[in-house]
Order: sequence, then structure tokens, then C-alpha cells
Amino acid sequence: MKNRRSDLILALFILGSLIILVLLVTGRSGDSRDWVDVAGGSGERIGLVEISEPIWNSRKWVEDIDRFRRNDQIKGILVRLDSPGGVTGASQELYEALKRARAEKPVVASMGNIATSGAYYAALGADSIVANPSSTTGSIGVIIEFTQFRELMEKIGVQSEVVKSGKFKDSGTPARELTPEERAYFQEYIDDAFDQFVEIVATERKLDEAVVRTLADGRVYTGRQAKENGLVDILGDQYHATQVLAGMAQIDGNPTVVRPPRSRTYEWMDLLLENAADKVFNRLEGRGAFQYRWKPETVR
Repeated sequence: MKNRRSDLILALFILGSLIILVLLVTGRSGDSRDWVDVAGGSGERIGLVEISEPIWNSRKWVEDIDRFRRNDQIKGILVRLDSPGGVTGASQELYEALKRARAEKPVVASMGNIATSGAYYAALGADSIVANPSSTTGSIGVIIEFTQFRELMEKIGVQSEVVKSGKFKDSGTPARELTPEERAYFQEYIDDAFDQFVEIVATERKLDEAVVRTLADGRVYTGRQAKENGLVDILGDQYHATQVLAGMAQIDGNPTVVRPPRSRTYEWMDLLLENAADKVFNRLEGRGAFQYRWKPETVR
């Protein structure tokens, strides 16, 4: 038994040492030499930030946008959106990051297959929004969902005891139904978050707020419908969006498109820690979180 334990400790020590060695060897600070060429060209560089998943945590994208904004070698920023949206705060942070960037250099948002709700909110921070004619966008609204297990708990004989500091502290618990007062409380929160969304759309798209409210009933639009309603600027694919940005940045020749620098150490830690946490949250579909997100029943 003693030998087995010693072997296990030795094996764990060797494994840990190898992981540390790999991180030290592959880790780099991430400067302009680490840029990943997406589309080589003869012209100056534009930075590409790809948001291709639900928006639960904006940190890595905001860091990328700010890094491109501060780098004088990057003449413009293209944000590629293929996301159904996500939680309210993270979506707003992306919008603010793009808004900061556009104050210093041109920013274009390019919509892929889907850029709805929080992803559309983020896109509003760009100078111009480009969508494919059949891109799915819109879904301007806010949603929160609660799963309720009260009847199941009663059937299997499970009870929940709660000690709380205030009457709303356990609002949304799956152990019981919402009270009428709690429903009104959550609706008030939803309404305020929705008003913020509508105000940003009206301001950025230069639309009357009353018009925005007629469009903001949660429905989605094709890119072509969105353009007709003033929600996007141009119809085109990512290549077209790149050319639009190059023109705005006054780049001669075909621009060189680069992804953000990413140290390999970051990629390892991101894989082991952040992505794991995001995947768990994603599995739970963000239940109990206020979301700018499109959630079609047909693709669940």
C-alpha cells in the first residue's frame, strides 16, 4: 500500500512538472509578432475580433478590442458576430468597448448566420453594421427563465428551508412558485433593461423611439428586413464588410486582416479553466440570469 501511494505521488509530481514545463516553453507575452494572419494582403492591418458563441463573459473580447484600439499599426477593427446574444451586462460591455474603439479608428460589425439580441446590442457600438441578406438579427428584448421543481419535490418528499435577510432574497428559487409580488419585481427589472436597449437602438440607429418599440417585440428579422427597418446599414458578407472597413480606414490595396495576439499560456489556461466554466453555464442556458438573447424553441 505504501509503495502504491509513493508511486502515485511520483506520477502526479512528474505530470505536474511536465505541465509547468509545457506552459513555460509555449507561453509568450503576445505582441504584434503573434498576430495570426487571416487574410494576407498588401495593405495595412485591420484587426478581426470573432464573437461566435453566446455572450456570457465579455472579458476576452473586450481585451482584444482594447488591444487593437491602442495599437497604431491596426487601422480599423472588424467584429464578426455569430451569436444569439447573452447576459445583459456582458452585451453592454461589448457595446461600450466598440464605442470606445470607434472614437479612435473605424469599426465595422459583420453579421454571420445569427447576431440577435445581445449580439445586436454589441454591434450597435460599431460605425457601420453589415449583414448577409439572410442573417438572423433583431430579437430586441430581455428574457429571464426560472425552472420550478415544487411538485417534483413534493412527490419525492424533499423540502427546502430558507433563512433570508429580505423577502426578495430567494426570488426565483426552484423550490416554489413566484409570488405575484415577485413577478412584478422581476417585470420591473426586465422593463428597465428593455428600456435601456430601446434607447441605445434609437440613439445609434437614429430612429424614433416609438418606431423602435414597434420593432422591439422580440421578433427576429432577416438581414434584408433589418436593413429595410433601419437596423443595419449594408447587405454583404464578411469579405464585403472587410472592404467597407478598408475604405473607411483609407487603406491602399488589399488590407491585411489579423486576429488578436494570444499567448499559448493563455490558451492553455483558457481551455482548462474559463472555457470549462463557460460550458457549464452554457449547459444550464443561463437560467436565472437576465439575458439579451434569442431563444427559439426549434433549436434547443
